[in-house]
Amino acid sequence: MMIIKGIGVSPGVAIAPAFVHIDDSGIIPQYHIAIDDVPSEMARFHEASLLAKKEIEALRELAKNEAGEEQAAIFDAHIMMLDDPEFLEQIERSLKEKQFNVEVAILSFESEMVNRLSSSLDPLKQEKVSDIHDVVRRLLGHLLKKERISLSDIQTEIILVAKDLLPSEMVMMSRSMVRGIVTETGSRTSHAAILARAFEIPAVLGVGPGFILQVRQGQSVYIDGDNGTVVIEPDDSIIQSEKSARAARLNQEKENRELRDVPAHTKDGTSIMLLANIGMPEEVVNAIEHGAEGIGLFRSEFFFLGGHIPGEEEQYNAYSQVARSMHCRPVVIRTLDIGGDKVLPELGVIGEKNPLLGWRAIRFCLEKTDLFKTQLRAILRASGQGKVNIMFPMISTIDELIRAQAVLAEAKEECKSKGYKIDEDIETGIMIEVPSAAICSDVLSRSCDFFSIGTNDLSQYTLAADRGNQKVAYLNNPFDIAVLRLISMTIESGKNANIGVSLCGEMAADPASAVLLVGLGLRSLSMSASAIPAVKRALMSITMEEASSLARQALSMNTASQVSALLNSRLNL
Repeated sequence: MMIIKGIGVSPGVAIAPAFVHIDDSGIIPQYHIAIDDVPSEMARFHEASLLAKKEIEALRELAKNEAGEEQAAIFDAHIMMLDDPEFLEQIERSLKEKQFNVEVAILSFESEMVNRLSSSLDPLKQEKVSDIHDVVRRLLGHLLKKERISLSDIQTEIILVAKDLLPSEMVMMSRSMVRGIVTETGSRTSHAAILARAFEIPAVLGVGPGFILQVRQGQSVYIDGDNGTVVIEPDDSIIQSEKSARAARLNQEKENRELRDVPAHTKDGTSIMLLANIGMPEEVVNAIEHGAEGIGLFRSEFFFLGGHIPGEEEQYNAYSQVARSMHCRPVVIRTLDIGGDKVLPELGVIGEKNPLLGWRAIRFCLEKTDLFKTQLRAILRASGQGKVNIMFPMISTIDELIRAQAVLAEAKEECKSKGYKIDEDIETGIMIEVPSAAICSDVLSRSCDFFSIGTNDLSQYTLAADRGNQKVAYLNNPFDIAVLRLISMTIESGKNANIGVSLCGEMAADPASAVLLVGLGLRSLSMSASAIPAVKRALMSITMEEASSLARQALSMNTASQVSALLNSRLNL
């Protein structure tokens, strides 16, 4: 039995056989070859090179069609490398001199080139490092004939173990078969964590590098998503505790159902609207079951990660389904927010050197106006089926908001010209997730109908700490005074402008944080559906004066740990 600690990001316990999901850089075999084997090893190399070249040419064509010739040109360097006689000569020389298999020869070449280029003072040479990595990974994949089992094809219950999981992988995986998730990287606000909570799958992230090498395929694994514990080959006592925890959770679910139809309010009667965050249309059922009073955030980009780009009709049907299911309760649809770790090659979003600060969200949509208008028309048409609102992500300047509103106006005219029934007074809002937006929220409030504070990104941008990096997870804390001040500033701007302000970050899902946010002035919170009952109980246990007092004290403190200690000492949640 081996016990490992990570970050518990999605509650619940589970035991199941491990399914180790190894990426393309997995374990490379190393073995001696005879000099007579060199021709056959070179033949293997040429075959892999040919397959890699075909893939790269296809990617180049896709990038050209979607992003233009300039973006496509990055793949030319990859093809040139594969055709480079010096590359071939070096591989063959390594085979003859060192007499190891061709995979080792390729890795040796990579190491030598990366060391040489990395030490260069020429930035153009330094930039070639990523090209070499890409080509080498592709060659190794073909040489090793890796046939990665699609996560959508899993037929038995498993604990999914991986270095990391992309949002697209999580969206397409067989969720009913995945009992739990363990990854080497990640934090509580990474997209893998957010989706795990949305799917109500217990998850432990950030267990550290090398974990997947310690777990054998099919080996029994226990995880506790509440305290971040992972146990390989658990003993009988742990197996019994898992059964007990499962029974306790069933009782909790029964209590939650009894609370479902009770409106959220403070102890002294102040109403608080609790909404759900969803990523796929089918999640609306779970939202209703947990007592959501609406959808505060429909992450529409996850609908695009299912293997193809949905057209207007498909999007309209999905958005309409959610609108009708909520029976005129509000549904806030966030427009396409790709970029960062939500890479979408089909749209030309194929990764950047600094993707979190790059071409993502509204920046992408304002350049891809045809795609943007297609989505806006679909949302507008769905507004005829219920109370639908539009929300623009990652607004950092007033100019971006004005340009987005202009595209929306064009989409409205196109809908009306085709005779579609739409809500012509549809409310539009923006995400406050960039410090500049919070600081200028008084200006932005004049050009939109509501704010929704996204604390996941707001925290990482304010504190310069990547939310997906477990090494800096301790910095990414929404209780930090800088983040709290930006939240308070945004709430005040919304109040002064008489527009609605909600919060849809993961901060809202923590009962103690929810009390603090209500004390700061929020009357609407959006969260993972499964968190609604616990947050509702917390709010019903305190008065508005108690919540306001906590908020005033929190804003006067210096550190996140002080705020956390305050909440723990005052709230018995």
